[in-house]
Amino acid sequence: MSSSAAPPPSSPDGADRPSEPAGDERRPLWGAETSKAVENFAISGEPIPRRVVHWLGRIKAAAALVNADLGLLDDDLAARIAAAADDVAAGRHDGEFPVDVFQTGSGTSSNMNANEVISALTDGDAHPNDHVNLGQSSNDVFPSAVHLAALEAAHDDLLPATATLAASLRGRADAFAHVVKAARTHLMDAVPVTLGDEFGGYAQQVRSAGEQIAATLPMVGQIPLGGTATGSGLNTHPDFAAGVRARLAAGSSDAVGADIAAPPDRFAAQGARDGLVALSGSLTVLAVALTKICNDLRWMASGPRAGLGEITLPALQKGSSIMPGKVNPVIPEAVVQVAAQVIGNHGAVTAGAMQGNFELNVTIPLLARNVISSIELLASASEVLAISCVDGIEADEERCEELAELTLATATALNPAIGYDAATEIVHEAHASGRPLRDVARDHGVDAEALDDALDLRRIAAGNRDDG
Repeated sequence: MSSSAAPPPSSPDGADRPSEPAGDERRPLWGAETSKAVENFAISGEPIPRRVVHWLGRIKAAAALVNADLGLLDDDLAARIAAAADDVAAGRHDGEFPVDVFQTGSGTSSNMNANEVISALTDGDAHPNDHVNLGQSSNDVFPSAVHLAALEAAHDDLLPATATLAASLRGRADAFAHVVKAARTHLMDAVPVTLGDEFGGYAQQVRSAGEQIAATLPMVGQIPLGGTATGSGLNTHPDFAAGVRARLAAGSSDAVGADIAAPPDRFAAQGARDGLVALSGSLTVLAVALTKICNDLRWMASGPRAGLGEITLPALQKGSSIMPGKVNPVIPEAVVQVAAQVIGNHGAVTAGAMQGNFELNVTIPLLARNVISSIELLASASEVLAISCVDGIEADEERCEELAELTLATATALNPAIGYDAATEIVHEAHASGRPLRDVARDHGVDAEALDDALDLRRIAAGNRDDG
């Protein structure tokens, strides 16, 4: 390593390099190409996502064994490459991947970083290019690792987290099915609904977002492996890609393995990253849904005395360093920030994905950084929102019913009996006088029995359903 090379940054997930002697006593496993990249890309101090490193290891291990099966690589050397690559895949050498995420757009530097580390783990017996990289190019291997890392994170982390959140919201919807409250449109009073209906709507938003994410994953799983430099497959065996995909699928969870597939067209798969764009776009749907849900929770919990005060959120920490007893909706606030970051990430993904010139997109590390970050943020935020907030929400039933009674929009239910214009006169008079709607309606000659029937809050909340 050159003496001028910057020291490798720590892994953001805490997986720093193993304890080694300080200073020049320790020799890194990477080689000259990695050292050059460390020097050239001293930009952010942030390495590529560790999930991508691990998938590079898995691909290199599978490639070595397939090349041995095809008679292209000595069995013993292939086994040693695979063992070394498995160690990389297991995260045992995360600290050996120091190259900045903002690097050459194909990810060549990180691919060579993996080749050099694996070579060193075989004591140099496996050449980084001739053996470790046999049948591969950075242009097909690195995007394949990115796609598979995103596929795994979505299947194994994000979709279970959205299912947990949807179930939590559905549980609250069932618990609040009988709680009538004022609805609001344009932030103004509207006809009563139930709190259960609102939470049921939130649950469906999350379920639908999860379904949209899942729908993009088969496209993400179509990896360009086997296309080598341009998509033509130059210098790789015709059976190489299929063999590697089969090994990767067998070593993955059932959901991930089922989506690992050949692309319909290798040139499309090599020159564009449309699957990642589709996935990132579906992540923004979840981000938007979470923002709507969390903002509604914040409004409904506002108070406790001067706000709406319809629900209470779990009191998790002090809300102010100066105002005693103040409690804030800290979890919804955190989730809203996560959603904003995810939406911003998608903007960068969109801009980066447009940089697919001819046979290669040249912003793949950026796409990896933003798509995987968004998946991991949304997975964590969904779990936290469910467990630390939604599961502990309680309804103030008296306050909800009080506000439902106060909304003048209940006059809508009088329309069939007295007409829109007459009902409007009653609303205007009630609003101007401050008198209850029922009293004003009686003064206008509305039959008491008809009035009681029309202004039954639970019947109004039921709408045209039979469960009111």
